Amino acid sequence: MKFTSEVVIGLEIHVQLDTDSKMFCGCPTQGKDKPNSRTCPVCLGHPGSKPVLNKKAVEFALKVALAAKSVIAKELIFSRKSYFYPDMSKNYQISQYEIPLAEGGRIVLGSGKEIKLTRIHMEEDPAALVHPGGMQKSSYVLVDYNRSGNPLVEIVTEPDIESANEAREFMKQLIKVLNYLKVFDVDKCVIKADANVSIKKSGYVRAEIKNVTGFKEIERAIEYEILRQKRDVDNGKKIVQETRAWDSDKGMTFSLRQKEVEEEYGYIIDPDLVKIELTKEWISSIEKEMPELAHEKAGKFVEKHRLKKEDADILSAEKEMAELFEIVAEEINPELAAKWLRRELARVLNYNKKTLKEVKLDEKQLIKLLRLVESKKITDTTAQKLMEMLVEKRFDVEKYVKEEKLLAVSDSSVIEKFCKEAIAENPKAVEDYKSGNEKALNFLAGQVMRKSKGQATPKEVNDILKKLI
Repeated sequence: MKFTSEVVIGLEIHVQLDTDSKMFCGCPTQGKDKPNSRTCPVCLGHPGSKPVLNKKAVEFALKVALAAKSVIAKELIFSRKSYFYPDMSKNYQISQYEIPLAEGGRIVLGSGKEIKLTRIHMEEDPAALVHPGGMQKSSYVLVDYNRSGNPLVEIVTEPDIESANEAREFMKQLIKVLNYLKVFDVDKCVIKADANVSIKKSGYVRAEIKNVTGFKEIERAIEYEILRQKRDVDNGKKIVQETRAWDSDKGMTFSLRQKEVEEEYGYIIDPDLVKIELTKEWISSIEKEMPELAHEKAGKFVEKHRLKKEDADILSAEKEMAELFEIVAEEINPELAAKWLRRELARVLNYNKKTLKEVKLDEKQLIKLLRLVESKKITDTTAQKLMEMLVEKRFDVEKYVKEEKLLAVSDSSVIEKFCKEAIAENPKAVEDYKSGNEKALNFLAGQVMRKSKGQATPKEVNDILKKLI
């Protein structure tokens, strides 16, 4: 492949699938934190133990492949990736090599750029290695096999990514897909990336950064590695193909070993796992369960509800928010619904450090609230306070507004009376406004809002004040 860009990046993303049990045994993927407590002879690789494939993990992986528009293989074949390392007690990892689950496909960035995929395949997660004192200084290593055998889907990109920012955007778009498919839970599952980074100055000699966790960390690691390679080339140092690790505390990568090539792992077809036919009927049944994805919903919001693209993209980013908007937009003006969901609801959720999934918002009461806003029966200020309350607890919005006398003051004569009082009580502010100080009008409007207990409409207050002054 001939490159022309200053930086070339390819990603290998390892996504833990949200299944109850491991890839080849019945041990739970989640549970007790005590090391080595969720294990059995199969995930510990004891002699004579036989793996049995988790069907749900295959279905989840197929959903990822279908969402990426990849070409799915006719058969599911597993291989043994042989290496001597303590994170796999049987000295090999069950993975796929010769024929992956799927090939090709793409993930589209927010800019519209397509990042092509090389392959999507399944494998088991190795154990967790614990280095007391840090990887570089620890005199011994602890091994926790609880994670060993968890089901992973690996998504390998073509070297189409040209910056650390694009790598982060790719991860962001991939997470959207995984969340919509409900195959990955960000609170329970782990997602890691290996980043292959090379620069034009070195002749595109590749360094691989292993096992970086977190969007921001992936971006930081790639940014550092690009700078390191440029600095070394400028200083006359030869860049070598190698595997490096990321130290998030120090904000730097460091060399682990010379980079292996795939052939060195001595792949062989796993004799303990039979070939499984991926029939058209099975794939078709999974395809029927596929939801609309984020980009499809965003397109529909623009076309059906005439939303701005920016609003549509934000509302569709989270599946729960997109579904809530669709429900509300059937009852309320879509533009008003979009404004209140993407701004006010998002603001309240962010303040409370909660997700929409966690709060279980009462959709009927939210619609009642926005209907009161739409009909101008309550002010925006009142609606904002009610939104804050709705996120915390369920209550009847209309009944509460009536009991607390929160309906907006719609009688212009009453508002005019408050305005006249504010003008009479604050002659200096009136003179300041007449002299061109716009802030003085805001002060007077605030006095009127106080007199009306926040129930006057700000626009009407401003209009009446200007007329009277």
